[in-house]
Amino acid sequence: MSIYDRIIANNGYVLQKIVAIEELSELQKELTKDLRGNANDEHIAEEMADVEIMLEQLKIMYGNDEEVKRYKELKISRII
Repeated sequence: MSIYDRIIANNGYVLQKIVAIEELSELQKELTKDLRGNANDEHIAEEMADVEIMLEQLKIMYGNDEEVKRYKELKISRII
């Protein structure tokens, strides 16, 4: 069992989905501050780490890791 599985088992799906939404919002807030000229690179890095942690949990909860990888590859190829 991965650390992410243990966190989900301990806190439950609903709470972790709420935390994911909160972490996305906190990253959005830090990026907005950056655009206003009040960047804090350490806060941005911290919030990015939180979002990555939550994305890993969401992939477990939705069981769609391979589908996410496929979409990432497709979207990156479109961008290029």
